Amino acid sequence: MAERIRDMKVVLARIGKPHGLRGEVTVQLHTDDPERRFPVGAVLDTEAEAGTGVPRALTIASTRVHRGIWLLTFEEIPDREGAESLRGTRLVLDDATPAATDDDAYYEEDLVGLEVRDPSGATLGAVSGLEIGPAQDRLVLTLTDGVTAYVPFVRRIVPTVADDHVVVDAPPGLFDLYREGTE
Repeated sequence: MAERIRDMKVVLARIGKPHGLRGEVTVQLHTDDPERRFPVGAVLDTEAEAGTGVPRALTIASTRVHRGIWLLTFEEIPDREGAESLRGTRLVLDDATPAATDDDAYYEEDLVGLEVRDPSGATLGAVSGLEIGPAQDRLVLTLTDGVTAYVPFVRRIVPTVADDHVVVDAPPGLFDLYREGTE
């Protein structure tokens, strides 16, 4: 699931630290399909802090996975110094791009405020956030008793996302783990 930013762009990844001397960078993925999103030759728009000198678009020169971490190089970035300047830059797609639409893509602003129900329909609380993780995303829930809980945002645990609610089929005892620290 991907993160959306204000100007209707879908964030595919956030650039991390350089890797090696030839301009390779680590990326924190915000997409479930990096093979399709990052083919060699793809040109991706960037979102960076003003005045950083980061190009408005980067062309992927190579991709690889090293110890479970995605590494990218860009035609415009020849060395480690250039790679360091990219740290924190977001790689984005225009939300109107057909490749950016996924049947199971939800954005934080679409989820926050939705009522959370268990499979029987009983109210558990409300969605208060979405955390994008390197392996999987997590819904942040505020339970009816005020406790904050986290659930993996996967179909097995969150089988339904509707216009006004989500269904959370949490494993037994999951929410009790979050309550233990508040007592």
